[in-house]
Amino acid sequence: MLKEIYVCATCHTAYPSTPDIWRCPCGGLLKIEWEKPTFSKKEIQNELPGMWRYVKALPFHPQCSVSEEITMGEGYTPLVPLSQEDPHTFVKVDYMMPTLSFKDRGAAVLIAKAKEWGVKKVIADSSGNAGTSIAAYAKRAQIECDIFLGKGTSPKKIAQISAHGANIRMVDGTREDVAKKAKMAVQQEGSFYASHVFNPYFHEGTKTYAYEIWEQLNNIPDTLIIPVGNGTLLLGVYQGFCELLAQGLITDFPKIVAVQAENCAPLAQAFHEQRLEIEATQNKGTIAEGIAIAAPERAKQILQVIKQTNGYIVTANEQEIKEAHTALAAKGFYVEPTTAANYAAYLKHQKTTTQERIVLPLCGAGLKAV
Repeated sequence: MLKEIYVCATCHTAYPSTPDIWRCPCGGLLKIEWEKPTFSKKEIQNELPGMWRYVKALPFHPQCSVSEEITMGEGYTPLVPLSQEDPHTFVKVDYMMPTLSFKDRGAAVLIAKAKEWGVKKVIADSSGNAGTSIAAYAKRAQIECDIFLGKGTSPKKIAQISAHGANIRMVDGTREDVAKKAKMAVQQEGSFYASHVFNPYFHEGTKTYAYEIWEQLNNIPDTLIIPVGNGTLLLGVYQGFCELLAQGLITDFPKIVAVQAENCAPLAQAFHEQRLEIEATQNKGTIAEGIAIAAPERAKQILQVIKQTNGYIVTANEQEIKEAHTALAAKGFYVEPTTAANYAAYLKHQKTTTQERIVLPLCGAGLKAV
């Protein structure tokens, strides 16, 4: 029988893994601990769709079939060379997902767990992509869903969330104000907080990005370049590589280069000042709305991961993001501005050798943007 527990990253108190808790009373963030079975390429379930080929590395009871009820084939996205001129740089086309963003990885696992627990209603807050993913999978799982959004959210993302039948609750304020309103509703209504920021089951989904790269390259890249707001992809990727390392399937970590928009870069500022704590930052406005997070809750974890992998943080200004968007489109990839920021950072990256293998995610489709 699979036994999962939550452990506070701050005070190390352990709690049963249930839908009733999303943060430790001390204020600390939670992580999941469970006895992971031995994993190797022999355990890859090739007959299962998408990322569920790694189901033996995911925290579900072996007899649980809930993933089969909600999956829409998310994951196992193409990993292709950026161009013929740059054959050692690969893009992972994560916008080829059911709701057109990488957030489907985390949402599929999180909602599958909620379904397994018998949850009847979920609440989430989002800048857009996580909201569309949670809304879509909640609808498929027949779970009621409320999504809190800021009034500056892309109209196309709002329309997508609405199409999935979620109850949209608009908030006039910053991204942090949106999160506060959602937390208040969770407390008042006693609903499950399907937060891509706080709920560690979301990272169990995004870690499959690392598993897929490992399988597709038959190794690890030298460098990963990842856009970072709340860090859900970066932290999941790091967790995935930690698990592969613990199983003896890889021998080292790739360098992780994080990307922020210059107009909202609290992590970059802290990193360059050699701090593990961020200072209050004002979002000056950026078209890369997916990473416009002025106060990331998991900032310390993100900064630690970047340091541990000998990585760094780079920023991109608005003009660079726009130019990168145009350049990617010329290569055949039509992405949203957040992903374009990632490519802008890649153009600034100083390769260690001409053979350096680099992977960057194409996180969201351009059709989702304004």
